[in-house]
Amino acid sequence: MTVRQSIPIRILIIDDHAVLRFGLRAIFESQEHLSVVGEAIDSASALALATATQPDIVLLDLDLGKENGYDLIPGILDAAPNTRVVVLTGVRDPAAHERVILQGAMGIVLKETALELILKAIDRVHAGEAWLDRAMIGSILNTRIRANSSQEQNAREARIAMLTEREREIVGLIGEGLRNKLIAERLVISEATVRNHLTSIFAKLGVSDRFELVVFAYQNNLARPPQ
Repeated sequence: MTVRQSIPIRILIIDDHAVLRFGLRAIFESQEHLSVVGEAIDSASALALATATQPDIVLLDLDLGKENGYDLIPGILDAAPNTRVVVLTGVRDPAAHERVILQGAMGIVLKETALELILKAIDRVHAGEAWLDRAMIGSILNTRIRANSSQEQNAREARIAMLTEREREIVGLIGEGLRNKLIAERLVISEATVRNHLTSIFAKLGVSDRFELVVFAYQNNLARPPQ
């Protein structure tokens, strides 16, 4: 069941297929809590509309004909800093999924996914959570595990032992998909304090970004993948 709210979630659809855009618009506008603020077919129109409309959610297809959506994600986030990007794709490659998350997307939904899950993904991402289904998480984790198989378990345990109790809390919340603002609210601390803790966590665990932190946390039982 989708969540109803008084202010609709404003969605920008970026896809070069007219039929799919028409279908998505019809579906979203049949939901009282969703509103489509624009449709774009390429990077130029996407950036212009993101700047003009400042949507809550951008639903982005990675295949834009002669262009790809991967490199468009940072530009969208620069143009509309409060926007959250959900990628809608038919691509199942774990490396591609990892790439869009590293570019700043907060969710990935496969095109064959049931409608109810697409709507649920939009609601969850709008609420500040990350959205990856279990199969995607498993594929990405397996890719990273193979890449990092040479790391020794005792070295990982030594790094984990350096974490403070508060840092472990923050790692767990990052693993749930929460962003800095929601973590600060949950722990009743400032966003600046959250950023300082993350700097310390990155250094202690030897990770370079949030995605590597999430993978490390799942691998070492510091966090549970979202349901």
